[in-house]
Amino acid sequence: MVTDPTTTAYMTAIGNAIVLLPLGLIALNFYALALVVARGPVFHTRIYKPMILNIGLSLTPALVAALTLITMVIVGGATGGGWPVVATIVVGGIIWLLLLPNAAYLVTELNFSHRRDGENVPLWYDIMLVLTLAMSGVLNTLANVAIAQLIYTAFTTPSMDDYSTAVGPWIFTVVVMVAVAFGIYLGRYIRFNSWDLAHLVGFVRKLVGHFRLAANARAAAGFVLTHTLFLALLYAIVVAPWLLVFIA
Repeated sequence: MVTDPTTTAYMTAIGNAIVLLPLGLIALNFYALALVVARGPVFHTRIYKPMILNIGLSLTPALVAALTLITMVIVGGATGGGWPVVATIVVGGIIWLLLLPNAAYLVTELNFSHRRDGENVPLWYDIMLVLTLAMSGVLNTLANVAIAQLIYTAFTTPSMDDYSTAVGPWIFTVVVMVAVAFGIYLGRYIRFNSWDLAHLVGFVRKLVGHFRLAANARAAAGFVLTHTLFLALLYAIVVAPWLLVFIA
């Protein structure tokens, strides 16, 4: 059997991308962590531990997605598919979506709130630190959304021939980005965490009280709009071309 050299080169490029993209993302997260940890001993100041916590929280959606996929395969093998697999995806998907804003939340570190008077930390170092931290969070978010879009496409588009023309997965992606932007707002300005939903009554009461003020509602609308557009534009530049090649 003769293999088309063009096809072989194409598949090799796809394979390399599948390997290199996650490795690069992992390296970026480690680099952000290294900059945060090194800041203390190198410049004889404290280590800003909230940043370390935020990096960990930024990675939790990917962990939940991986565990959900593994559980889905195990449950599917044991039950033959059907509602147990759907239930696994729904439960895992809800937990994943509630945690996903923690990844993009790292963009809020760009306010340099960690800097203190009297610290002998060069501004150039902190600029590189917060940029790396923010970009790791943004790219973690985009990678999570890309995986979710592929899964959504696989389950909602029966024929692989329709993958490249299906509109539903792209609408799904935009909805997820809006939810992420709203989640960032809740975390930054109302100081909500994902686990606050465990106290639903208090969560709703605080949420309603915040949005009773028209100024807060306008601020939230502007925040969500600008952050959604930011994520969507980066997704269109960084992720969408690879997805279109992958599903073509």
